[in-house]
Amino acid sequence: MLTGLALIAVPLLTAILTAVLQIRDLANTGQKIIVEGVTTARASQALFAQIASLERTARLYSVLNDPKLLDVYRSQDAGLTLTQQQLSQHAAGDARKTLSDLAAQQAGIRESVLSAGGAGESADLSSRFAQLSGLVEQVAEQSNAEVDKQVAALEAQTLEARKRLLYLAALLLPLALVAIVVLTVGVGKPLRQLDRAISELGEGKLTDTIAVAGPHDLERLGRQLEWLRQRLLELAHERNRFLRHMSHELKTPLANIREGTELLMDGAVGELDSNQREVAAILRENGIKLQRMIENLLSFSAWQTSSVGLEATEFRLRPLVKQVLENQQLTLLSQRARLDVQVEDVTLMADRGKIRLILENLVSNAVKYSPKGGTIHLQARTAGAQLILDVADSGPGIPPPEREHIFEAFYTGRAAKSGSIKGTGIGLSVVLEFVAAHGGTVEIIDGQFPGAHFRITMPIRATSGDRPARREAKAQAHAA
Repeated sequence: MLTGLALIAVPLLTAILTAVLQIRDLANTGQKIIVEGVTTARASQALFAQIASLERTARLYSVLNDPKLLDVYRSQDAGLTLTQQQLSQHAAGDARKTLSDLAAQQAGIRESVLSAGGAGESADLSSRFAQLSGLVEQVAEQSNAEVDKQVAALEAQTLEARKRLLYLAALLLPLALVAIVVLTVGVGKPLRQLDRAISELGEGKLTDTIAVAGPHDLERLGRQLEWLRQRLLELAHERNRFLRHMSHELKTPLANIREGTELLMDGAVGELDSNQREVAAILRENGIKLQRMIENLLSFSAWQTSSVGLEATEFRLRPLVKQVLENQQLTLLSQRARLDVQVEDVTLMADRGKIRLILENLVSNAVKYSPKGGTIHLQARTAGAQLILDVADSGPGIPPPEREHIFEAFYTGRAAKSGSIKGTGIGLSVVLEFVAAHGGTVEIIDGQFPGAHFRITMPIRATSGDRPARREAKAQAHAA
């Protein structure tokens, strides 16, 4: 990718360098013309002034015949010669030839003045100085013409440079457009693929293969992300295997404990008095709790690793709610909890086992966090083709900082105020997974009840659907 960018940048840099060099040449030429023009103009003005002074001194010498004036004349003549030489350095062509004629004329006047100056020669001297001034005017005109010629050449050079830059820009414009398209298609698309892959990894979606097509550097980054996805998937499988093995290992001694408790309750080893029966009931109740937790672990692990659809059957909701509440009867009695049950007699097409686990987890969670003598609210109603299920308690509610974590697996939050066994932290995670499998959402509602209020919205008739549809429903549930 960097090589491609370098190839695109080389013509652009070449064009910029060419433009800079041409602008520099034009600026140097313009500066040279200005310096020569100003120097020539000043030298021409100096020549006029020096010729006038020289003529005035020559006339005075011819009249007064004072040797001191002759020394002044020599000094002024030397100054005129120096100015003429300076002007000759900047002159070219006709102006240089005219300056040569001016030097010859000056030498003739010098010889005449220095040899013998007389009154009879005044007219001739005036005529010769007039010719000398005319030559200076001619030099000035020729110098101005030379400057005009150079200015015209500079203008033509500027126009030519402008044309070359326009042609170069016209050639580079398609290249720039091609570069934009290449970067947009060749780099933008892989970047979007990388962004989507990173988002899916962050959301725990590890089923889709990460494949990035584009420049070599971005493809290598995509392969690194694919390696990371496979590594995370392996870790998830290892975690689920651990959960399954531990759950199965726990089920065997738990089954023995429950069987022994049932034998005690049935009087197989003798009748129990009231205190002994109460202890046995506590053992049986906590055995049931442990069994439910282990079933949740197994269900969660199976759901994480399974890709099969729902086992949808048609059943009535009200008998299922009654069965769930009967299973929770001992816990409800120990908490002295009151029930507020308002369930419409709805017939669902859904996975009955998963709906039962949803209800058991929500009711168990409500009992756990409700104070003794509190009220458990369980309501179900229909709204069009949707089932709306509300489960709420009269406990302290869910603090806002914990709401974004309570559906995460193994997050327990605050310990329950009642109950001797702390939860595994997967009950609400299982609820979220199973509701999302039915294409529904889970929300936390505020204001209607004093404690935690969970609202489930799901279709009355759910189908097994494909895996992407379940992932989309799960994402919607997370957002809710």
